[in-house]
Amino acid sequence: VPVLRRSAPVTSMSTRRTARVAAAIRQVVSTAILFELRDPRVANVTILHVEVPVDLRTAKVYVSIMGEKKDEVLCLQGLNSARGWLQSKIADELDLRYTPVLTFVADQGVKKSIEVSKSLRELHMEDEQEDEQEVQEDEQEDLTDEIGEEESPTD
Repeated sequence: VPVLRRSAPVTSMSTRRTARVAAAIRQVVSTAILFELRDPRVANVTILHVEVPVDLRTAKVYVSIMGEKKDEVLCLQGLNSARGWLQSKIADELDLRYTPVLTFVADQGVKKSIEVSKSLRELHMEDEQEDEQEVQEDEQEDLTDEIGEEESPTD
């Protein structure tokens, strides 16, 4: 009979620790990118959040990159080439048994929300223009009706 081994249960203490470590990694990485990284490919990038598993051996860094698709690809290449340097920054700043291996992921959420907002604004502008045009047409009809009443003889 095979013995099934269960991993250690996830306690609130371990989830709090991973949340603290994720926040610390986010702080170290964003500060290093903002003030120390000199790669011209890495521009217009924002660190949104970091996901760290309970074992703290890896970290997914979600980034938002403004610009075109080619800018996004170049920025991700720059971040990936600076991965080792950023990991050494984490090792210097944080007291962890293992330095997490960083993985950078482009988060499309911010871009999508900007696109949706822009589309809604355009729809709102179109509705306002249609409403304005209807008001002008109604005013024109009212003027035409008034002129027609003045010209017709009353019995």
